[in-house]
Amino acid sequence: MDYENLYEELQPQEKALKDGLTSLQKLFKAVSKERENGDLKSLSRDLGAMADAAAALSGTLADMRKAAEAFDAKGYFESGNFAEQMLSACAEKGVDVRGEFPVYEMFPYKVRLDAENQDIYLDRKKVQCMRPKSFVEQVKAGQDKLNRANFNAQTFVNELSDAYDTAILKLKKQPGADIYLNSLYKLLAPMSRFRKDYDQQSFAFDLARLYAEGAVETKNGRKFQFGPSRNNGKAIRILDQEGKEQFLATIRFYE
Repeated sequence: MDYENLYEELQPQEKALKDGLTSLQKLFKAVSKERENGDLKSLSRDLGAMADAAAALSGTLADMRKAAEAFDAKGYFESGNFAEQMLSACAEKGVDVRGEFPVYEMFPYKVRLDAENQDIYLDRKKVQCMRPKSFVEQVKAGQDKLNRANFNAQTFVNELSDAYDTAILKLKKQPGADIYLNSLYKLLAPMSRFRKDYDQQSFAFDLARLYAEGAVETKNGRKFQFGPSRNNGKAIRILDQEGKEQFLATIRFYE
């Protein structure tokens, strides 16, 4: 099962619909002019032509609706065909994807497929899309927009260092110790309403941009260093500037 088959089937009908609407619009303008000028013979003729055009449009709409309703949307999701074609579209568009049905990561987005209701969740946003190619294009456009957005590495590293200093005091660690990035995220977004606006994926994306920036010092002249972890469950996955995945678990600030 493939939505592209339905897409191809509907294309000529969509063209017929467009042509029919254009014809109706032209006839409507003619009828309006004939009514105003009292051209009753032409008015009667063109009203008949409009009725024929409207009937043809009605038939085209009925055929399109029948084809759309005949598509087994639930089966398309439950069979795994949608997911398979989505992954193929990701490969074609160069969109990095990780995970397995029904949850995937397309950095920095989380994608969840709801087969029961034939819905897609892009982070927390519900997306109505039955065409894998179109959905991946939306993801790609969103990624490109995020990458074009301004990023103030200096501001972010200062905020991160402030959270780091708080964590050092709270956890009774020595200055310069490695602190889990997940711990800093909780300090940066301590309440659920803050995490709604700035979720962990957004944090990961900012980390990726800071990682790409390289050497950025804090306002008081400290440097930072990311570190790994033996426990990948505590690491944050990012993509570097070359599109390769990196796992960042800790950070330390030092003189």
